[in-house]
Amino acid sequence: MPYVNVRITDDGVTDAQKDEVIKGITDVLVRVLNKNPETTFVVIDEVPKANWGHRGTSIATARRRTGG
Repeated sequence: MPYVNVRITDDGVTDAQKDEVIKGITDVLVRVLNKNPETTFVVIDEVPKANWGHRGTSIATARRRTGG
């Protein structure tokens, strides 16, 4: 029973985009590892940008600095 956890920042990803990610990951596990899609689980966690750090600062702060 594969379980895949995907963590992304909360950048307004749509439900359709999440569905595509879930389907794509499931398809890879079925094709490459011969896993059963009925017992394959993909969980997407959306993390607030203030809670995701990189290079010593949060993504929220870094984006404010760069205007992104």
